[in-house]
Amino acid sequence: MSKKAFIFDLDGVIVDTARYHFLAWQKIAAELGIEFTPEHNEELKGVSRIRSLDIILRLGNIEASQETKNKWLTQKNEDYLSYIENMDESEILPGVVNILEYIKEKNN
Repeated sequence: MSKKAFIFDLDGVIVDTARYHFLAWQKIAAELGIEFTPEHNEELKGVSRIRSLDIILRLGNIEASQETKNKWLTQKNEDYLSYIENMDESEILPGVVNILEYIKEKNN
């Protein structure tokens, strides 16, 4: 018996969560008095959370201990997750529901 599987990544495949990463980083930056624009956010694409924070701190010319950075990283993650928790079906990308229904239909 052969097994079939479909694996989907959440970010950018089923829903666009990139804006929530941006909003969470923007919130941290604002608390630090740093202007963080969509253009700045482009520098964070494909970059780890730790490196992203370093880029934002560089924008504000801010240095911090690892302990403080860890606090901000945790806060960013908590903010991001709170945005995700409030997502609804309206945020599913076009065509995704059709694909999922097709896969379900073909599985029977």
